[in-house]
Order: sequence, then structure tokens, then C-alpha cells
Amino acid sequence: MNNLLLIVSLIFIGQILGSIVGLIKKPEKNILYGSLAFAASMMLGISFFQLIPESLKISSILLVITSFVFGIAIMWIVDKILPHINPELMKKEKPSVKRSVTMLVVGMALHNIPEGLAIGVGFVLSPALGITVALGIAMQDIPENIATIVPLYGLTKKRMKSFIITTGTILFELLGFIFGYYFFKEAALDLLGASLALAAGFMTYISVEELIPAAQIKENLKTGIISLVLGALCVLLIVLLLG
Repeated sequence: MNNLLLIVSLIFIGQILGSIVGLIKKPEKNILYGSLAFAASMMLGISFFQLIPESLKISSILLVITSFVFGIAIMWIVDKILPHINPELMKKEKPSVKRSVTMLVVGMALHNIPEGLAIGVGFVLSPALGITVALGIAMQDIPENIATIVPLYGLTKKRMKSFIITTGTILFELLGFIFGYYFFKEAALDLLGASLALAAGFMTYISVEELIPAAQIKENLKTGIISLVLGALCVLLIVLLLG
């Protein structure tokens, strides 16, 4: 029960903290870019140091590879149907406020579902893995929500409305977690292994396609490299501590 409460807390903490920070004061660019690179490194580390190795223990390599690629493909399709939110939204000329806010809400919700699913699947295999995945996603939720709520506030001009919109999408991550946990709880090992690889595909796509480009590592080379290294080291430390 304690592990479950910790995971649920992590689901809420990352997004709420990011939303509050973004509303109170937009962080310096180096801090925001560094946190995005750190989060990307953590999610990649969790995917390749934990999720994929665990999936290979209980599923065939062909099924793992297929599921991993399928996870990337799903996120790519989601982004093509409804691109994810980023600060560039505010650079469009005369944006439609209603359409942009709707795009923000639906985009965040669609991305939160697979993130919650990844946590749920990890928790099925072991509480330690579930906590690790939840921590990694919480770390990326902080800078992501900062980068989201700033343009959202610019569109709505209302702090409380912006906060309610961003934090309201947490429910979709929570639903993804509940579905992932209960659906795969009694699943066969092959299916569970495939779902772990699928979750790794989700997290890899989010890191490579969204977080790393948003971190602008080329323009902030020193900050970016340090953050990437720290993210990887943090994952290794978590693995050692949680086993």
C-alpha cells in the first residue's frame, strides 16, 4: 500500500510542481533547458537500463523489438494527429484562443495516458520498477508543465484557469496507471514483457522527439551535457538503491 501511495503521489507531484513554478516565475532558460535534458536522460536510462532488460527476461527478443517499435509508432501517430504542446505555440500569428486551449488540453491528455500506462506496467512486474518509472516521468513532467503552462497562461490570461487545466490532465495519467496495473496484473509473461517494451517505446519517443529538441543542447552545450550525464547517473543510483 505504501508503494502504491508513493507512485500516486509522484504522478501528482511532478505536474503540480511544474505548473506552480511556471505560474509563479518562469525559470531561467539554462535551468529549464537543463531540466529537460536531465528528464530525457532519465527516461532513456529507465527504458534501456530497466524496462527493456526486464522485458527480455520474460519475452522473446522478437516480441520485445516489435513492441518497442510499436510503442514509438503509437506516439508518432498521436503527435501527427495532435502535436504536443510547446512554447512555439505563442509564436503563431493571431492564434485562436479557443482552438489553442483545446489543443493544449487534448494534447496533454493524450500524452499522459501512455505515461500512466508505463508506470502501471512497471508496477505489475515489481514495486521498485514502478516507482523508478514514476520518478522518471515525474522528473520530466516538471519542465514539461512549465513549458506548457507559460503559453497557456499567455492565451487565457487567467492563472487559476491555466492551473486547473494543466493539473486536470493528471487524471488521464492516473487512469493510464490504473488501466495498466489492473489489465496486466494477471497477464501472461509474454504479454507483460511486450507491454514493458511498449512502455519503453513510449518513453523513448517522448525523450528523443520532444524533450531533447526542446532542451536545445547545441545552443546550451555545457548545461545540456552535464544534465544528460546527471540524468543517467541518477537512474543508475536509483537502480542500485531500489534493486
